[in-house]
Amino acid sequence: MEILKVEGISKHFGGVVAVEDFSMIQRDNQITGIIGPNGAGKTTVFNLITGAAAVDEGRIMFMDREITRLAAHRRTDLGIARTFQNIRLFGNLTVLDNMKVAHDMKVRYTLWEEMLQLPRVRRQEREIDEKARHFLAYLGLEDYAAQNPQNLSYGIQRRLELARTLMTEPRILLLDEPAAGLNPHEVRDLMDTIRKIQEENALTIVIVEHHMELIMNICSLIHVLDFGKKIAEGEPAVIKTNEQVLQAYLGEEV
Repeated sequence: MEILKVEGISKHFGGVVAVEDFSMIQRDNQITGIIGPNGAGKTTVFNLITGAAAVDEGRIMFMDREITRLAAHRRTDLGIARTFQNIRLFGNLTVLDNMKVAHDMKVRYTLWEEMLQLPRVRRQEREIDEKARHFLAYLGLEDYAAQNPQNLSYGIQRRLELARTLMTEPRILLLDEPAAGLNPHEVRDLMDTIRKIQEENALTIVIVEHHMELIMNICSLIHVLDFGKKIAEGEPAVIKTNEQVLQAYLGEEV
């Protein structure tokens, strides 16, 4: 089943081509990678899919619905969640409250009901608290619930970001360089965590990443970008030996 279909999308910033005529079909319950040298346009593709940037040309379909011009928060409501290259946790909130914030857009009570602390509000707040604690425990973070994220290791902060995305009940998860800044042991833990999330939650995952060990070991399909254009697509074994891909990375004839 196709969950995401990207058809010929392009994005220009002035005279600079960030993405040019990029297409991909993402099947449900599959882990896919997008790779390429620095500046290849990988994060821009994520921004276009999530609505953080507007598409100049092309079309984006999600679960048989066109979302090309849909606002970013509406796409989140439909089930598109993402992480970012730079960790975006709230340093003035506890780990538990960081989790709860991710669920705020799904609350079903009004401002007046919250001010009056009506039973409906208290019930939903209990449900959100239970859900946040569930996902913290699910990723082994329950012991950090009362701590400030800034006091945690980089690897734990990355895992907290993953846990927070699950609070939005996504159908597809876009991970932007989740292994950035991690040591080899943390990368292996991350690989296990991504597999666990995908298998146990039947989630579709797309990963932008420079860490080739991670990409080659957990992705069943890989798209390769260079200067904003897709130069290859295929299974890891095929991508490893693709001469155009090797040339893009090594900068010389292969």
